[in-house]
Amino acid sequence: MDEDPSGGAISVAEGPKHGEELRASDKAVTYISNIEPSELQRCVFPESLVTVSEDGRDLGRFNVAVEFARRLQQPCVLLHAQSHGAHDGSPCGTTVTAYLTVDLEVLEEDYYENVKLAGHSVEKKCHMVQRDGQMLIDKVTTVGEEVTTESASFPVSVLRGLVTEGSCLLLMRLIALRKEVPEHMAFVSFDQHMRIIHTTFSELGLKQLEVGGEVLEVFGVQRIVHSVESSPSTWQCYFLDDGHLVSRMQVGSPITVKLLQLPSSIDKGFEKIPLVWEEDMQMCSNFLDRKEELKADHASYLRQHPEIRALMSDFLQFLLLRKPDDVLQFAKEYFLPFASCRPPEQP
Repeated sequence: MDEDPSGGAISVAEGPKHGEELRASDKAVTYISNIEPSELQRCVFPESLVTVSEDGRDLGRFNVAVEFARRLQQPCVLLHAQSHGAHDGSPCGTTVTAYLTVDLEVLEEDYYENVKLAGHSVEKKCHMVQRDGQMLIDKVTTVGEEVTTESASFPVSVLRGLVTEGSCLLLMRLIALRKEVPEHMAFVSFDQHMRIIHTTFSELGLKQLEVGGEVLEVFGVQRIVHSVESSPSTWQCYFLDDGHLVSRMQVGSPITVKLLQLPSSIDKGFEKIPLVWEEDMQMCSNFLDRKEELKADHASYLRQHPEIRALMSDFLQFLLLRKPDDVLQFAKEYFLPFASCRPPEQP
């Protein structure tokens, strides 16, 4: 491990060598490559749940939003998930933003986690981006004032069937809609040291759960993240027929994420709020796309009419030399002779 001039430690990891890496099973690769557009469309919705303790105390919220977007002019799916609350009295939160292809291939993902402990805080940041056939990963861990930076790269060819924190949330919605988990379906993921590990899914079957005062039948999916050094981590999730998450818990943890109101009930209770387009990822993306389109169109017009730049340059230079008090009157008098150059209008 090398030393960073700023005082933090830097660890550079290499991707697994040929013949040593774990691979996703053929069933896992086939499963995501066969995603239909109609299925993906049904997964595009936001949801909001609460985080509760064993004794029913409200600890925070868990929000997920999925929408269609564009990244570098490429159509994709944007997933944004955020949880915040407290654990053992310590404020904590996690944010995931992922850009995914229609078959859940990760184009770019940012993961942020923080816990504020007594006297210091812990922050974990991980940025993952696909570039030139490589998946580049940069991770920064801050504990108090100590900063550790790690980097790794993997050929995209060895990451077929990759699921991350972001893509996993969308994959489980798809599994819930299909209500089927093929056996021996093993995906690949990264552990905290950026090593390739396996993530598997299994079916928990149907179960009766109470949501918003109604007892409903929900479909259960179990996710197991395997480990190189320790016991695997297991999550159990239950979903409605339409893919909405009802319950999510990590086995052994006293915290559970729960849906308190049915989506239909929530929709009816929504109040009309002002539109803030800058905070809407899809609208902001559309705005930026249109902005670039207009800039290109305007630049093309200016190239076709170079006299515009000369005319405006002369006007500004004359204006700054004279410095008139009434700029509008000055502009009127300056451009008035050009009116005689226009062809006569028909009455």
